[in-house]
Amino acid sequence: MKNDNPVILYMHAGSGNHGCEAIAATICRMLPGGKEDKYLISYRKGEDDRYSLPQLCTILQERSFDTHKIAHVAYYAYRKITGDRESFLRYRFREALKLPASLAVSIGGDNYCYDSMQSDLILSNRVLNAKGIRTVLLGCSIEPELVRRPDLTEDLGRYRAIAARESITYEALQETFSGKANAPKIFLVPDPAFTLETEYAPLPEGFADGRTVGINLSPIAQESEARPGVTMEAYRALIRTILTETDLQIAFIPHVIWNGNDDRVPCRQLYEHFIKEGYADRMVMLEDAPASVLKGYIARCRFFIGARTHSTIAAYSSCVPTLVVGYSVKARGIAKDLFPEMDQEKLVLQVQKMEPEKIAEAFRWLRDNEAGIRGHLEEMMPGYVERAGETAKILAELISE
Repeated sequence: MKNDNPVILYMHAGSGNHGCEAIAATICRMLPGGKEDKYLISYRKGEDDRYSLPQLCTILQERSFDTHKIAHVAYYAYRKITGDRESFLRYRFREALKLPASLAVSIGGDNYCYDSMQSDLILSNRVLNAKGIRTVLLGCSIEPELVRRPDLTEDLGRYRAIAARESITYEALQETFSGKANAPKIFLVPDPAFTLETEYAPLPEGFADGRTVGINLSPIAQESEARPGVTMEAYRALIRTILTETDLQIAFIPHVIWNGNDDRVPCRQLYEHFIKEGYADRMVMLEDAPASVLKGYIARCRFFIGARTHSTIAAYSSCVPTLVVGYSVKARGIAKDLFPEMDQEKLVLQVQKMEPEKIAEAFRWLRDNEAGIRGHLEEMMPGYVERAGETAKILAELISE
């Protein structure tokens, strides 16, 4: 039976980013009802159809001006004449705006950290609110200086509720909205993807269960480096350290496969570099897979070094000792909350400060402290995952308002 009050999920870029898939999948499982009660507006529906989401929600393809040139010209002229900037978003979200929804969930994680996305976030929030649809921002990380920026403060104030996934963002939101009338409800709740199920697919040849180092590198991390090429140089030093100082295997694990932002590109470059040095029997390059399957591979690693946030969330939630090659507040904030008494600079290596031997040195430290780190994760992770599940309670209360 179709729900007369479905929930809309929006700002989803497509499951080719398996972090986006993991967020959408876990939130859908937290929402009441069946797939007919949850509508996901997707920028890349074709990607979503290949993975886990069609079983969990009804997917609507966001209208694209790229494939509707005449509409693009018409709306551009209309916006130019009237100054109605929201018209673009009303067009893109047209099918979703026909639904009798009273709640819409923005699931974009760190979208506010990207200049190119801020306008769409603001306009989407306005359009949905203008239709009488309450909005909530879930699992977000936002740099504190952005939270305090007047235009973004105004926009964030339109949400009915905001759930920050780490304490740096939460504290900035609390400080910014303290004492303000009609401020959003603000929660500190771990990323919903910490609750993602783990699917244990057969391991490929060359992947030794419990004796493999998982490695992830992303083009977006490379773009943040202060000196071009230093991140790749540091990864090569890391891999050489693993190959010469341990008997562990290496698995390259891509987590995003978008054109122009494809983890397979730098991972394959590293893989091929060390094949030429004669280490083919010590390495495996994993193929693309759904988020839960990728988590199953990561869960069977001995250590994990990752640049994509949700690849490291998969590792943390599986109690795998992890190094994060980070570039923004999300990496620092999550590590700070997970390891409040440890030196954050040993756990999160900022790309902007990367040096050629930095990851290799951090890996040696991780190896030497493996038992303590794994023990800490095993002790605290059940409670942390339970807290991530509190997103379901927040959503249920908002739906019932």
